[in-house]
Formats: sequence, C-alpha cells, structure tokens
Amino acid sequence: MAEQRKILITGTAGFIGFHLAQVMLDQGWLVVGYDGMSDYYDVTLKERRHQMLLQNAGFKCEIGQLEDFDQLHALMMREKPDVIVHLAGQAGVRYSLENPRAYIESNIVGTFNVMECARELGVDHLLMASTSSAYGSNTEMPYAETHKADSQLTIYAATKKANEAMGHSYAHLWNLPTTMFRFFTVYGPWGRPDMALFKFTKGIIEGTPIDIYNHGEMFRDFTYVTDLVKGISLLVDTPPVRPASEDDIAEGDSLSASAPFRVVNIGNSDKVRLLDFVDAIEAEIGILAKRNYMDMQKGDVPATWANADLLQNLTGYKPETDVRAGVANFVAWYRDYYQV
Repeated sequence: MAEQRKILITGTAGFIGFHLAQVMLDQGWLVVGYDGMSDYYDVTLKERRHQMLLQNAGFKCEIGQLEDFDQLHALMMREKPDVIVHLAGQAGVRYSLENPRAYIESNIVGTFNVMECARELGVDHLLMASTSSAYGSNTEMPYAETHKADSQLTIYAATKKANEAMGHSYAHLWNLPTTMFRFFTVYGPWGRPDMALFKFTKGIIEGTPIDIYNHGEMFRDFTYVTDLVKGISLLVDTPPVRPASEDDIAEGDSLSASAPFRVVNIGNSDKVRLLDFVDAIEAEIGILAKRNYMDMQKGDVPATWANADLLQNLTGYKPETDVRAGVANFVAWYRDYYQV
C-alpha cells in the first residue's frame, strides 16, 4: 500500500483553511494544521472549525504564531510534509487601515518563516495565498495573471504582493516549486464575521442597518468557498516547472522564465453588482434590509473581476457556483449555527 502523502496547511482554523483541510482529508491526505487562533474575530468560530476537523483521524494541529519561527520550524521538521499550503495571515482590507503593523508581522515575517521551512525541507510544492487586491488600481478587466500589478492601494494588498515577490526569489534561488493564488471575494458557510455576506445576513435578520459602500455601485467577483478549495486542491498536484526558455511558456501562462513559479487567479469570472448581492440575501432571508448607503471606503476598489482561464488550462476546472445558490447555502448555515 502506498504511503499516505502529508500536507501542512497554515490557518486551518480559518475560513478557507478549514474547508481546504476537509477536502484534503476526503482525498486521503494526512493533514497537519498550524493556526494562531488570533482574536481578530470570534475565536469560538475558529475552535468549532478545528473541533470538526479533529473528528478525522488523519488530522492533527498545533496552535502557534507564524512569527514564532522556532515553534513553526520544530513542527515542520517533525512532520516533514510533502506539500505546504500557506493560508494563514492577517486578513481584511479595512482592518489594515487601523492596525497596519499586524500585517507586516504576520504576512511578511510569518510568510518568510514558512518559506524558510519549505526551503529546508525541499517540499514538492509550496502554495501560498495572495489576493485580488494585488491588482490595485489596475482598471483593465477581467484581471489576468500576466497584467502588471504594481499599484497596491492598502498595506494588506502590499504585503500580499510582497509575498509574491518573496516567493519568486525563493523559487529561483532554491528551485522550490511555488504557486501563488489570488483569491476573489470568497464567501460561503463558516465564513468570517468581518466579511460582507456575514455582516449583511446578521444585520438583516436582527433588523439593524447594513453599511453599503459606494452607494452599492460596486462589483465583485464572488467566489464560493468550495469552488475555491477545489481549485487549490487541483493545483496542489500541478507544481510549476522552471522552463528551459521563454518559448516554452504557453500564451497566458504566468509561469516565470527564471523560476518554477506561477501566479493563478481563482475566481468565478463573473462580476456581480453589490446591490444585486444584497437583493439575493434579502430574497433568501425574506426580510428587506435597512440600508445605510455610504461613500467608498479608503483603499477600496470599485470592481474586481477574474480571468480564470489559466486555472482551467492547468486543472480542467472552472469555478461556477451561482451567487444565489451560494448565498442560500450560507444563510442556511448561519440560521443553523446561530439558531435564528
């Protein structure tokens, strides 16, 4: 019998890490989680996610900070994963206006620590989370991985773009196969309380006003979480290979000419107007929202929209969950979890 492969996922108590860990366990992987259990949002929600994962004998986890290199390194050397998926970090565009230092410590120092461990282990594949916010003020849409992305508008986006640059350098120097994936507005069951869908659902059910930025004239490429983690799981077994020459890079591929490194969008390839998103939540709950229209938040962008052709070319998969179906699933989870 073939030996089980092992994957280490940072952020397994988080929204995306929890869902990815479930998928990899279902595929027969041994999964090691590492999570800091920060109090950025309700820790109880994170603890519940870990409790569910721990019901599977193939899962184990350790609580620790990314910035604690000694603890992270000891875990990595003990477990010796074949693959690392780095999802942990300080999330949230708006919170980066309030506490920028948290993003430097977690997203820059923490990611460097993960990369150092991956280099020492010589893992088969290092995959790390980036963001659609890396495209910054770029207005050419849909966003393609080959577009220039040098005008980030928040420290959150800047740290993620820095992670991409750091990842490329390690891929080049140490021949470390590295894939960065740029997420587009992920939503779904077990989502984060600081995200729009969660806040809108909570406000509508409780009858409190919901803040709608830019008076609702915003567009987002809403990506359902199970679509996202399926994309990641397929990319796990699609490590980039350093090309012999630039002629070996297919058109539209973000593969580096000088490293086994690639950036991949994971999005639904469909931009949805924010007001239509609110309409879908109202329709599912059966209550009209008390809408508090506001100006654009500093550092925000009016639209995001992914070109996901590269993901499909690499894996044969394309996210396509309809936003109304995804909203319905979230509302059902929310009512069940909070018993409302």
